[in-house]
Amino acid sequence: MAIYEKLETRPAPEGTKGFSVWIRENLFSSVISSILTIISFYLIFKIVPPLLDWMIFDATWSGTKEEITGEGARWIFIIEKFNLFMYGFYPEELYWRPNLILVLFIASIVAFRKIMHTKVRIAILFIFPIVAFILLHGGLGLEVVPTSQWGGLLLTIVVASVGIIASFPIGIMFALGRQSNMPIIKTISVLYIEFIRGVPLITLLFLASVILPLFFPEGMDFDKLLRALIGITLFQAAYIAEVIRGGLQAIPKGQYEAADAMGLNYWQSMGLIILPQALKISIPNLVGSFISLFKDTTLILIIGLFDVLAMVTLTNNDTSWLGFETEGYVFVTMIYWVICFSMSRYAKSIEDKFNTNHK
Repeated sequence: MAIYEKLETRPAPEGTKGFSVWIRENLFSSVISSILTIISFYLIFKIVPPLLDWMIFDATWSGTKEEITGEGARWIFIIEKFNLFMYGFYPEELYWRPNLILVLFIASIVAFRKIMHTKVRIAILFIFPIVAFILLHGGLGLEVVPTSQWGGLLLTIVVASVGIIASFPIGIMFALGRQSNMPIIKTISVLYIEFIRGVPLITLLFLASVILPLFFPEGMDFDKLLRALIGITLFQAAYIAEVIRGGLQAIPKGQYEAADAMGLNYWQSMGLIILPQALKISIPNLVGSFISLFKDTTLILIIGLFDVLAMVTLTNNDTSWLGFETEGYVFVTMIYWVICFSMSRYAKSIEDKFNTNHK
């Protein structure tokens, strides 16, 4: 009896105890929590195994269309059309150019995070876009590839990247303009922001594609992609301005008074004290706007540009591969999720890095 009581009162191993406590506190802390946990496990059991069967275990990964026998996903369609999804109509013999840009982009991100010298960072921000454009478009001894041949994920990333990078400084200027004490500057900023936010992006794309060329001399060929980039940049800048204005309003009044006490002028106080704090506060909302912009790039199809989603529709018109749109849309969905999730996690790492509100 004494031995039994001793075994019964012996404490459980630390790892086991911690895991059981976590389950009780997070999954079965109350009656409602227990019911929701059971329902969640039931839904996972009903959804995940069939989904894995369709996507992996019963899927067709190789062979020809005629050799498909399973009831799972027919990924041979994705493999067959992979280059179209990634590069659009870009010449196959020049694929090394966008691939090199991807390598340089990753190297630039690593260098930007590791190198703390401000001048080097500024040089990276200015040099990389120029090098990327020369490699993609051509020139300086490279074969010229017109933007009409750009497509797929390549075009999606180009549109999203240019829209994000170009709209950011414009949005900052309009945010500061809306906070300005000068009536003319404030009025212009308010009218611009409210007008842009009051119309859908698809309207601006139509205006950029149809109306904008009317302002240029007759016979002047205005690139279709450039029109889309202008429309998307102007649209995104208005939302960035409002996000940053929210960050500016969150800065305590004492920070402005401290800048004035130090004898700083307007631009010095904004650049050195106010704006860095506002941008740090605005990181989550900025990332949300950037992710929304990345997903909104699918709208460029309406002006004749074929991004990665439009390529699914285009490839489904191939009479040799009819009826494979499900695999195409699932593949594009996974691409969008991976990129958007990566953007979110990278922004979270930046937010943690500059977080000064540690408890």
